Amino acid sequence: MTQSPATPLPPPKERRRLRQDASLTQAQVAVRLGVSKATVRAWETGRTTPDGEKAEAYAQLLASLTSLTSLTSLTSLTDEPVHQGDGPAVATAAAATAVRTAGPTADTERLPVTDAGPDPHPPPKPEPAAEPLTPAQAFDALYAFCAPGLVRQTYVLTGRRELARESVERAFQLAWQRWPEVAVDRDPAGWVRAAAYEYALSPWHRYRRRHRQPEPPPTDLRDRTLMNVILQLPPPYRRTLLLYDGVGLDLPETAAETEATTPAAANRLLYAREAVASRLPDLADPAHLQRRLGELATTERLRAARPLAVRTGGERRAQFWTRAAIAFTVTLIGATALTLRTAPTQYEPPVAPGETVRGVPPRAAPGPLSYAQLELRQKLRQAAASGPERLIPEAR
Repeated sequence: MTQSPATPLPPPKERRRLRQDASLTQAQVAVRLGVSKATVRAWETGRTTPDGEKAEAYAQLLASLTSLTSLTSLTSLTDEPVHQGDGPAVATAAAATAVRTAGPTADTERLPVTDAGPDPHPPPKPEPAAEPLTPAQAFDALYAFCAPGLVRQTYVLTGRRELARESVERAFQLAWQRWPEVAVDRDPAGWVRAAAYEYALSPWHRYRRRHRQPEPPPTDLRDRTLMNVILQLPPPYRRTLLLYDGVGLDLPETAAETEATTPAAANRLLYAREAVASRLPDLADPAHLQRRLGELATTERLRAARPLAVRTGGERRAQFWTRAAIAFTVTLIGATALTLRTAPTQYEPPVAPGETVRGVPPRAAPGPLSYAQLELRQKLRQAAASGPERLIPEAR
């Protein structure tokens, strides 16, 4: 007989929502509970139900996530002003930090939910909300939470270390330029991950001189073989495999991030798994493939740049393109003014093309001479050209 946990479990959809609100992946929850990621996915979809100690630990973890969500909602009702661009990102970073530091047995943070009426022993009131973070501090918290793992993911996606670092930096620079939009996004980490993947898989990198030179492969033969198999997949299939089996997203989330339908994402995933299993039969099991992808991402020591360097680099890039646009506009205005200055002020009609004059006979060209004309020319040539005989008329 299955023993019910002391803390009731919420419905499957509520379990998934609580995990997503805390910016936790299924792999992170699985590590905390000591189970596999497939087990957590089955719990969230309702296919299976935890029991025993696992059920109690899972219920306590969900209760702590519920308390964090309640604290976030209570914080937004305080009298302290909150900037529009700071709230969601600060809440996401704070929730993720609190979940990582809190244990599954934090009974003091549980908010009991009953249908019989108000709890006779209500939980203690939360402390007053701290001073809201500045946009720079919120950005640094998001960068410190996402950048190290995102660099390793991008390396598995592309097989290039420098391109992985550059893609992550460009994605976070774009996020800093659009921080009001990213801050109010439901999943800031997913926004940055999608931007990094799009930049890393851009086909224009093949024309770069640095991209034409191959990078040294992984030292381990197994890692090198797996990397070659992954890089032989088409980019959409490779991205789908990494998001589902590497990052731990669900199939609808994977389809949404890859801008595909759920059946198309499922077909891509099955094709990618079959391609990997045909080359590496020991990875036919999805659980083994997920573990090997994690090992492949952690073998390389890839470090991301500091948040301050990323922010200042993005600001310098934005200033450069702004000044370039201003310079181009000034040049265009100057060229237009010079054209107006040197252009003629009066209208000069163009010369009309020539027309054929009718009624005038065409000028005849000299033709062949007749016999009489030829005799006359011969006679004139034989006559004296000078002398008195030319002045005396001849008698007839």
